[in-house]
Amino acid sequence: MSEEIFYRIDLWILFAALLVCLLGAAEIGFLLGRRARLDIDEQTRSQMSTIQAAVLGMLALLLGFTFSMSTQRYEIRKQLVLEESNAIGTTFLRAQLLPEPQRRDASELLRRYVDIRLEFYRAGIDPVMLRQANDKTERAHRDLWSHAVAVGEKDPRAVTAGLFIQSLNEMIDLHAKRMAALENHVPEVVFILLYLVSIMALGMLGYGCGLGGRRSLLMAMTTAFLIALVILIIADLDRPRRGLVQVSQQRLIDLQESLRKAFP
Repeated sequence: MSEEIFYRIDLWILFAALLVCLLGAAEIGFLLGRRARLDIDEQTRSQMSTIQAAVLGMLALLLGFTFSMSTQRYEIRKQLVLEESNAIGTTFLRAQLLPEPQRRDASELLRRYVDIRLEFYRAGIDPVMLRQANDKTERAHRDLWSHAVAVGEKDPRAVTAGLFIQSLNEMIDLHAKRMAALENHVPEVVFILLYLVSIMALGMLGYGCGLGGRRSLLMAMTTAFLIALVILIIADLDRPRRGLVQVSQQRLIDLQESLRKAFP
């Protein structure tokens, strides 16, 4: 899909390309500024300083805004892992109240379900492994729901069956929420705007240095690197299945160990 072009490109390639563009913009701006400095009066220099400050302020605003968007999505994904783990654990506990053979079968299915959810996470961006994990998840949902229906048909007024169905329904809903959260990225147009404004800001800084007739190459490289690094972290937070910052699955791992002890 066109709106996921940048999302599909490797993060380090984007980082390197952005860094080159930032340094190139700074160099081009410096050359243009040095060429024009003899023809520009003090009033125009003052106006250029105001424009530089405005562009840098816009860049700072965009960086903060985009970082907030990506962080918010990261926190939602992390919270959903906790909620799903709790929902599976609650469903397992309520399954112990069911009559046999549904109690044994449902407990075993829930234990395997945790393994499947971890397989889905470890699949990363491999389309084959993701499809297999999703198929296993859907089969587990159908099997668990068939046990809930069987118990409900035996005694529709049973409180235990109602509690199990309620927690099972919540568990299935949380799976859908996690899938939606994984696909909820910062809009690509925001990243495009961020790239353009950052390049423009470095170009304006280079132009200002050119008007002054001198510059610090180290400062220009440091500024470009820091801006590219911040954008790298923002983009990385927006990629939950790969990259440097990933959503911890420790709560599901702990639940996996707990269910293995309870149902060896």
